[in-house]
Order: sequence, then structure tokens, then C-alpha cells
Amino acid sequence: QVQLVESGGGLVQAGGSLRLSCVASGGFLGYYSVVWFRRPNGRDREWVSCLDSTDGTTTYSDSVKGRFTISHESPKNAVFLQMNNLRPEDTGVYFCAVRRALYGVGYCDDSTLVQTWGQGTQVTVSS
Repeated sequence: QVQLVESGGGLVQAGGSLRLSCVASGGFLGYYSVVWFRRPNGRDREWVSCLDSTDGTTTYSDSVKGRFTISHESPKNAVFLQMNNLRPEDTGVYFCAVRRALYGVGYCDDSTLVQTWGQGTQVTVSS
């Protein structure tokens, strides 16, 4: 059973950047589809970005497109989320999650497809 640990969250001013990490153990991320979700304060969880680790295909929600970049580094068995030009509305707890590779970058907003969740990392963007 793969396990996921996120890190890299913190407090940053609007316009700043953070790089979140999701490190896997007990399994190879290259065999999965990986999704970053977030739970903004007081709001429902929403998907942010999706990666098909088998072929590198990525997709992003409209709210982060052009500002966030998801990437996979096989030697580190990790997926990263580079977040630039952060806004106060990006504040929340960020989770990485894996699901079966066959989903690719489809149905990224469907949390019922998730097999394993990380514990989350807090991102706070001040105005």
C-alpha cells in the first residue's frame, strides 16, 4: 500500500511562491495517476491539478492554470506542485492523492476514485 507525505506548505505573501512535495513510500508513483486537491478555509475540497505519471500528461483547474505546475521526479519517487503568483484565495490545506493509472488525467475532481490520501500541508497566503 503506497503511503504519501506532503510538505512545503507555509505562510507567504500574495504574489509569492511555494513548492509542495508529495513523497511516496511503499509503491512507485510512476504507476499511478496523481492529483493535488485543496480544502480552502470554510469551503469544500476541490481539485487543483492532475498528473498521469505513466506519460507525464497534466491538467489544471481554471483557478490555478498558468500559475501552478505539477511535476513528477521518478528518482525521488515524488510529485511536486510549484505554486507561483499566489493569491489569498489559494489558502487552504493541500493534499496529494493517488488513483489507478487508467484514469490518467480524467475525472480529476472525483475524489471517490482516490486510493490513498496524504495527510495534507497548510498553505496560507496573506494579502
